[in-house]
Amino acid sequence: MAYPSQLGLQDATSPIMEELMNFHDHTLMIVFLISSLVLYVITLMLTTKLTHTSTMDAQEVETIWTILPAVILILIALPSLRILYMMDEINNPVLTVKTMGHQWYWSYEYTDYEDLWFDSYMIPTTDLKPGELRLLEVDNRVVLPMELPIRMLISSEDVLHSWAVPSLGLKTDAIKGRLNQATISSNRPGLFYGQCSEICGSNHSFMPIVLELVNLKYFENWSVSMV
Repeated sequence: MAYPSQLGLQDATSPIMEELMNFHDHTLMIVFLISSLVLYVITLMLTTKLTHTSTMDAQEVETIWTILPAVILILIALPSLRILYMMDEINNPVLTVKTMGHQWYWSYEYTDYEDLWFDSYMIPTTDLKPGELRLLEVDNRVVLPMELPIRMLISSEDVLHSWAVPSLGLKTDAIKGRLNQATISSNRPGLFYGQCSEICGSNHSFMPIVLELVNLKYFENWSVSMV
């Protein structure tokens, strides 16, 4: 999760988030090079009195500054489209979890089990135990197996919500009457925190998300105990 004074993205937990971070660095380097070139040209224009009389009529220069931006946009668009299709693709999920947004809590249903569902509310500040995180802890965590493809079906019972877990590279809108899909695949176990990322009313800030990624054996024991 994020820590105080953090400037970069959270540590990646899923292959999709790793790809997103690589794309972020790739795009940021292109932006840095363009900004440096523009600043250098502006500095030269302000500090030198030398001019080239044929610059205004140079067809070669116009050709270059037309083709070069197109090439740069292609270098950004191709990896972006690749990641976009990777995020939409899901192959043979081992588990499906339906997530419903409410004002102002989440409810979860494990559709592969006959009677496994629960509501997840934020723990009030007065009830927190030492070491727990304010505005991020919930009374019922979403327990999922790691290193396996999991399908999340996300919708809403009332207004717009957004189910977001940054370290997994997930952010999917919850819209009443519409079922959106997201894919979870974690590389390592742990607790991963998120929040509703769509302004949904007065208590929008108080509907956190907590995923607990565990090994498959622990998940099976937990599911049996919950059913």
